[in-house]
Amino acid sequence: MIGHGAVLSRIARAALAGGLLVTAAACSTSGGATLPPLSLQTATPAASCACATPTVAVASASVTANPTAGVQSGTVVAWGDDSRGQTKVPAGLAGVVAVAAGDEFSLALKSDGTVVGWGANDAGQATPPAGLKGVVAISGGSSHAIALKSDGTVVGWGDNTYGQATPPAGLASVVAISAGGDHSLALKSDGTVVTWGTDYNGEAPVPAGLHDVIAISAGYDYSLALLKGGTVVAWGDKYPTDTSVSLVKVPKGLSGVTAISAGYYHSLVLKSDGTVASWGQDADGAVTIPNGLSSVTAVAAGGNFSLALKSDGSVVGWGSNSDGCLTFPAALKNVIAIDAGGAFALAIIRNS
Repeated sequence: MIGHGAVLSRIARAALAGGLLVTAAACSTSGGATLPPLSLQTATPAASCACATPTVAVASASVTANPTAGVQSGTVVAWGDDSRGQTKVPAGLAGVVAVAAGDEFSLALKSDGTVVGWGANDAGQATPPAGLKGVVAISGGSSHAIALKSDGTVVGWGDNTYGQATPPAGLASVVAISAGGDHSLALKSDGTVVTWGTDYNGEAPVPAGLHDVIAISAGYDYSLALLKGGTVVAWGDKYPTDTSVSLVKVPKGLSGVTAISAGYYHSLVLKSDGTVASWGQDADGAVTIPNGLSSVTAVAAGGNFSLALKSDGSVVGWGSNSDGCLTFPAALKNVIAIDAGGAFALAIIRNS
């Protein structure tokens, strides 16, 4: 549900061109399931594919009239739960360079730096502020959204009950963003992280000494950070229903990570060899990675389902299909970006 971002033209360009490639996060409406024991799943690759590398934050980017010029764009395909219109892509929407799936709403970033939203809008989460432009990254949370501008500042809208849509005063030099359930994260060019919003589960306060961060992902009530050395730090989830499945228990020995995605109750990480690892709640098999999955270039954790984008432009999914999250449209080919919402998904199809 919760997305990602980077300042272009030099900052984390891959994260935007690949949608949620590096800092994707996802959240869902589903919950209340009995939590199984913590499990770490790693796919045994059929063949090695070192196709993903960590994004390096760069200090600044120049403001231009068209901040996303030159970034690969395409059209949007959506599938899964449509109870709030979240999969009804607006007619004529094209030139999209990034997508963000909130809990029950969708966002698309266009190549001209503007944002389009649709789906649930009870808190205004699908209605970007009037005049918003110069956007280089977007992220959808439970009922709020945030956008990163080319000048390194952040704009928020939608539900602000816990201050999750109001970035701290003076926040600048941001290179990536991620919106969680009711909290938000920002990665600064110096490798530090800033948070705001609810702290009921400890998802907001950044661990002491956290630095050298290259990617962030906000889950429903916890947060993930990817460090320069390829390891992952997690915090939040202070009161897990089942302590054996605490979402902040990063598996021992996990390394070589190049991308992260925090879901509602499970996490996905992409490794440098193109394989995927996962941990957390395995209800409906959301963390049970398909055997032989390899050549992956992006991951997205949804409610009770998971998605992986492969280097050939195809998408693989696993977990719950109760809302059609894993029933892919026939048009799902030549994909360049993915994101997973509560019980639906988005993808960008490369322009022919």
